[in-house]
Amino acid sequence: MDQARSTISKIFNGEPHSYTRFNLTQNMEGDNSQVEMKLSSDMDEEVGGNGVGDHLNHNSHRKPYAAEKLGRTPKNLGFIAAAFLLVFIIGKRLYRSGMVGVPKAGCRLRPKKFVFFNVAGPSAAAPNLNPLLLLGYLVSYMVHGKKELAPVCATSTLKSEGDVVAHETGAAPLMNWDDVKKLLAARLSAEKLRGALSDFSRADHRAGSPGDEALGNKVLQRFKQFGLKTWTDEHFVKVHDPPASGSNRILYRNRSEESPKGFLSYSPTGSVTGAVLYANYGQERDFGMLRDKNIDMNGRVVLVKSGKISLAEKVANAARVNASAVLIYPDQAIGDETELYGHVHMGSGDPYTPGFPSFNHTQFPPVASSGLPKILAQTITLGMAKKILRELDGPNLPGGWDGYFKLGAESDTVTVEVNNVLTEKKIHNVFGVIKGFVDADRYVVIGARRDAWGQGFASSTVGTSVLAELARAISDMVENGGFKPRRSIVFASWSAGEYGSGYLSSLGMKAFSYIDLDGIVTGRNSFKVAASPLMHGLIEKALKEVKIKDGTLFEQFAKSNWEKEVLEPMKMDSAAYPFIAVSGIPSVSFRFAAGDLDYQYFGTMLDTQEKLYSATSAQVPQLAETAARFAGHLALRLVHDHLLQMDLVKYDSVIRGHVRRINTKVKSILSMQPQLFPEALTVQWLIMASGSYGRASRSLAEDIQNSDLEDVERNFLSPYVSPRDSPFRHILLGSGSHTLEALSGHLDALKIKHPEADADLFRNQFALATWTIQGCANSLAGDIWSLDNEI
Repeated sequence: MDQARSTISKIFNGEPHSYTRFNLTQNMEGDNSQVEMKLSSDMDEEVGGNGVGDHLNHNSHRKPYAAEKLGRTPKNLGFIAAAFLLVFIIGKRLYRSGMVGVPKAGCRLRPKKFVFFNVAGPSAAAPNLNPLLLLGYLVSYMVHGKKELAPVCATSTLKSEGDVVAHETGAAPLMNWDDVKKLLAARLSAEKLRGALSDFSRADHRAGSPGDEALGNKVLQRFKQFGLKTWTDEHFVKVHDPPASGSNRILYRNRSEESPKGFLSYSPTGSVTGAVLYANYGQERDFGMLRDKNIDMNGRVVLVKSGKISLAEKVANAARVNASAVLIYPDQAIGDETELYGHVHMGSGDPYTPGFPSFNHTQFPPVASSGLPKILAQTITLGMAKKILRELDGPNLPGGWDGYFKLGAESDTVTVEVNNVLTEKKIHNVFGVIKGFVDADRYVVIGARRDAWGQGFASSTVGTSVLAELARAISDMVENGGFKPRRSIVFASWSAGEYGSGYLSSLGMKAFSYIDLDGIVTGRNSFKVAASPLMHGLIEKALKEVKIKDGTLFEQFAKSNWEKEVLEPMKMDSAAYPFIAVSGIPSVSFRFAAGDLDYQYFGTMLDTQEKLYSATSAQVPQLAETAARFAGHLALRLVHDHLLQMDLVKYDSVIRGHVRRINTKVKSILSMQPQLFPEALTVQWLIMASGSYGRASRSLAEDIQNSDLEDVERNFLSPYVSPRDSPFRHILLGSGSHTLEALSGHLDALKIKHPEADADLFRNQFALATWTIQGCANSLAGDIWSLDNEI
């Protein structure tokens, strides 16, 4: 048959004028079988001609190429008759076996258009029918010397027994979505989750410890038991441990000394002495309020509460105002002696091999991440913080700040000594995959952190249990329920998540979405979601369709104000953040919570089963079941539907909001300080780029059938910054001077004549951000030659 294909190709002497290629079959190993539906162009319909191949020369009156080559000699006619008889016999046998059909009633014969369908469904032999049918048409054509008529049905094409949905290719029969939901719901229960919570609960599983490795092996064995294809990723990362001998030390006013057991990985080591300055949560606006009070922050030891932003951001903000050290204490009343643990790396992965993992103890090249802090950072207990806060002198607190009374004076000195030990640990990431039946090399990743400082029941045990139960349920849906996902699902159990090192960059190559299961149950009164705007529509559908067995909590969130009630910004310490900000993969994290508050026991040894059951009125298994169904709903929708459920237009409103703010601020500065910018500077470029994206996204949404939605998020990664220096490259959701949020902040600094503000630097950042948005619009538009905006 390969020779037949080659011969036919030569006879046609070229490709058809227009065609559509459909991927009809793909086995579990990713092998493809292609079937072509060859169509005539509009021009062909209008001009007419003498058969297949006339598009090469519509005005030609020559004989068809095959007839001209073969002629009509007795010898050749005998050959043609024999070939025709062979095709007739094979076709008759195929017809009797049900592998081919006949035109249905109501079909008409249309000249000049050859249509070849794989009517045998997913059969491996089906593609071989096409050359036979084609040869039959060709032989008939050569014998009769005139056009052959191909049957075309008015409303349907030839099909095998059992109709398929319009967008289905035949390789994976499309199951009704309601049936998919029922299959998942029938396989998840609170009792099964209760058992998983017990199985995966451990008292000690810090990253790189024997307990962490044992737990990873248990997850691996479960994946194998469920029939998943599994693999592991082991590599070494450098992290901090507390001092092997001695301790970290805090000395206040040379008379009150403390030795905290908690610590912050990746803090520099050494000792500094400076005056204490209370800075609330250590956010940029907190330091801005201190600046407005004309407080000198140079060399100060900043005292801040945990919460609102990541620990790494607090330290980075303090470093920008030239503080010498940072002390962080727990925000909420969890006991005066509770120790706090965490890391302060403003990046993802091993900071000593930025951008790639280290293998077999080998670090290459020997560089350090730009996200490592330059000033000392240490945690203290709430009791230690109270001792310092009660004695502070100096200016009063700004309005709206919680605390005691004073910010701190120059006489309120404190010495901070950090003696952490940098060590190398082997981390053990575990993966299992359910392969798709059509696009097996495209996958959604469902991930959960496995390590914890202590028991880590809310931070890791619940997520790991839900991960394992989803793997079991969806695997059983495929094995016994008849569900055939189009795309693959990867289940990932990460280690070193507490150090921000669990993320594996290679998974971002063909992943089109990430669903984070860390910290999904911390309360029961509210439900919060942080996600890429591309996924907002998918989340809204899930809120409407996922039902809670003993309540209507989700139904109230699905109302018209669900975005205001449910959505929240994605935090930098979320495991989903690196996927979206580093690799440009649409991601989502969610949680049952107690209102808007963070779970107070994260990062402490009090994150136990007893504390979480108390915070949820002992409803952990029930909430975990609902969380599993919500995550499963998102994942299954992404692998089931013909088209990815991504809302391209949603980013239009996000971009326009940023552009409006920047435009207003630029106009204000130009009216007050026109000398800052040249006359040539205009926001019109940014407005035009925003308009280009809006038009391209709306146009693509209208003609979504031929689109590829998987690279939209990646196009918002700035190509003008180094992944090593600015790993969170997303211009809308990332962090750094390249983001639109940073542009807006830079304008605020220019307006108040902040010494670090730089008009030339702003213009450069402004131009690069504009080009990034325009590049994304170009990618969506596809045909860059027809763009109506030229920048």
